[in-house]
Amino acid sequence: MGNALIKPWIMKIVRALFTLLAIAVLLYAVRALWIRYQVEPVTRDGKVLADIVPVAADVAGLITEVRVHDNQKVQQGQVLLVIDPSRYTLALQQAQATLGSQRAALAEAEREDRRNRSMSNVVASEVTEQGQAKVEELRMAVAQAVAARDLAQLNLDRTQVKAPVSGEVANVTLQPGIYLTVGKPALALVDTASTRVEGYFEETKLQRVHIGDRVSVHLMGVPGEIRGHVDSIESAIQDRERAGDIAKLADVNPAFTWVRLAQRIPVRIAIDDVPKGIRLVPGQTATVVVHSPDKPQGLLPW
Repeated sequence: MGNALIKPWIMKIVRALFTLLAIAVLLYAVRALWIRYQVEPVTRDGKVLADIVPVAADVAGLITEVRVHDNQKVQQGQVLLVIDPSRYTLALQQAQATLGSQRAALAEAEREDRRNRSMSNVVASEVTEQGQAKVEELRMAVAQAVAARDLAQLNLDRTQVKAPVSGEVANVTLQPGIYLTVGKPALALVDTASTRVEGYFEETKLQRVHIGDRVSVHLMGVPGEIRGHVDSIESAIQDRERAGDIAKLADVNPAFTWVRLAQRIPVRIAIDDVPKGIRLVPGQTATVVVHSPDKPQGLLPW
């Protein structure tokens, strides 16, 4: 009879203990998730970035050759495309001819000046001075002709558009016969040496991010962990509540938004190690976890 009464009490105690244990586990999980996503320096708003160099022609003309294809790796100084050099070759020849003519005139003026100096007792001083002035004038003309020739040579050299940095070309849609104007970007060159990850951290988490901290990066949909470290923290971001140009009064928004969202500050991550088989493509989305030495204290009693 006594044993029959004890068993229901034991069952009730066991059920109560299991209930308390489940509640404790749930609270611990909620606390861990809260710390993970609200306190620790973690952001899912990360991007793989790289510097993009717009490749433009320094001289105008028709494209005669395109020596690269889309997404091709290139080295610094490699010829990407060639602009028709015909008119620039003719301009160089004309500049060289002008330089030769000016040099011949200068040589004749110098001989005449020497003759006048040697016959100073016969030739009037005014004539001698005029000869000297002519020599100086022709020397300046020769210097200008040299500069014109060098400029023509430079323009001819620039008909070969070369890669300013090593990397990969992108958005190559050029074909021979297309006319390029000066300064208009013809294609994009991705500077692969500048590939990095930038995480946009909420300002409330920024105090736990330090330069040099170890970082784990996980690309969306890509297994494996990319390791790096915090390289720098953005020095400033745009204030959207304030506008105004230089030498004008500040234009401050009179309306205040009562629901304030934490600003996101860019943090640059230098990449230290990329697992084999993972390719970094600028524009990819990433989750960034900073392994900060700071640990949250006193958040909850357990």
